[in-house]
Amino acid sequence: MKKSVFLGALTVAGLTAGAAAAATLDDVKARGTLNCGVTTGLVGFAAPDNNGNWDGFDVGVCRAVAAAVLGDPQAVEFVPTTGKTRFTALASGEIDMLARNTTWTFSRDVDLKFEFVGVNYYDGQGFMVPKELGVSSAKDLDGATVCIQTGTTTELNLADYFRKNSMNYEPVPIETNAEAQQQYLAGACDVYTTDASGLAATRAAFENPSEHVLLPEIVSKEPLGPLVRHGDNEWGDVVRWTLNALIAAEELGVTSANIADMASAAGDSPEINRLLGTEGNLGEMLGLEADWAVKAISAGGNYGELFEKNIGETTPIGLARGLNAQWTDGGLLYSPPFR
Repeated sequence: MKKSVFLGALTVAGLTAGAAAAATLDDVKARGTLNCGVTTGLVGFAAPDNNGNWDGFDVGVCRAVAAAVLGDPQAVEFVPTTGKTRFTALASGEIDMLARNTTWTFSRDVDLKFEFVGVNYYDGQGFMVPKELGVSSAKDLDGATVCIQTGTTTELNLADYFRKNSMNYEPVPIETNAEAQQQYLAGACDVYTTDASGLAATRAAFENPSEHVLLPEIVSKEPLGPLVRHGDNEWGDVVRWTLNALIAAEELGVTSANIADMASAAGDSPEINRLLGTEGNLGEMLGLEADWAVKAISAGGNYGELFEKNIGETTPIGLARGLNAQWTDGGLLYSPPFR
């Protein structure tokens, strides 16, 4: 029943996709502000501070796009969205792009008429339980109550995993990560399941993180990335290549600390010169200024800088690069060439 309801919701959302005007790049320039859809709050990825200022790994992507297009990383209106409301917000034109923990899937790409512009975090679904439960494997969860966000791939993966392993569970539906945290800590469910990165971020916000364990099983592939509406190719190119610029900058050794010097004059690397706009006309091709990538990278640093600052091993989230390391370091991170 859950699967049919979920896919039905996808179809309805898909029918509204394309309702917004196609010329998003022109709209953003005229408005002077980027409307960026984010999560309702996930520490390390996207969350407002006590003054209402948003920060995090996904927020950094929004700010990089705003900097590339408008020259100002602060020219962003952040729109919190849930698993249920995020696609309607994008399809209707309420937001220009969605940059929250959203998995690239066939149905979202094809049926909803969205375009994923790349992957900014390679993830997989995991499980978190209280240490006192004495569970060391997800295969010990037969009969458990499970907090699960509705309208997500997580919901379907959970059903598939338990069915495959001939186990039963009782779902406790929730809509936001804050609600999941509250319900889980109150004992309304034995288990909380979502993307492993989200579990790490959620646990880091607990008063006693060490009292909760992430089980070793990763039961799905969850390539997370920004998305835009189908049919708006110019805007999709801007968001795609802004993300690629952050990834390529790390590989090429361009950082927030050295970019001003590197952009002041053409250097010995043609690839870096094209990226930073000291030669070629890549900015013109995008309908942006020649130094669009310089502005994007300067906004918060390259991909590696954003990762380490917000969710890396030295932060409370404590995530290792793993699959999200550069391809040169054994990871999956790879930008097409700037040429």
